[in-house]
Amino acid sequence: MVKLVIRDKESIQEAVRRFRKLVERSGLKREMRRREHFEKPSETKRRARLRTVYKIKLLQKHANEGIVR
Repeated sequence: MVKLVIRDKESIQEAVRRFRKLVERSGLKREMRRREHFEKPSETKRRARLRTVYKIKLLQKHANEGIVR
């Protein structure tokens, strides 16, 4: 949970800006989007596997470029 204490002489715009930054840094926004629709456990595992494969391919690509140069 994100809590924000409004400072003395702080405008509403500044407080809203600080609140948005707090929400973004806490990961609350990302979590809400992730939970917006139910995702089956198999879909979660599949996405994680595909993310891993993508990272491996990307690392291999960068490693191969380093050897060629």
